[in-house]
Amino acid sequence: MRDTARTVFLVCYDVCDPGRLYRVRRFLKGFRIGGQKSCFECWLTAAELRAVQRQLAALIVPEEDRVHIFQLDPRMKMECLGVASPPSPGVFMVL
Repeated sequence: MRDTARTVFLVCYDVCDPGRLYRVRRFLKGFRIGGQKSCFECWLTAAELRAVQRQLAALIVPEEDRVHIFQLDPRMKMECLGVASPPSPGVFMVL
């Protein structure tokens, strides 16, 4: 993945401590394009992915918490059920 190309990742987390959970959720909300509860879809560049991995590693306690980051294939058709709607990456601006 090139540093400027964006790819969709699914970031899922299970954090035991309410304070850490709040900090992880607040941090990931800055990157998400969709999701709910403890699974967020994030549209990231390679550099952003590395930054997210570093920050999440600093926020969790590895012996108690877990985070999974899955790269999703953007060519796959998304299937939504119920009131779900596909995420919209919107417009990105680099300042």
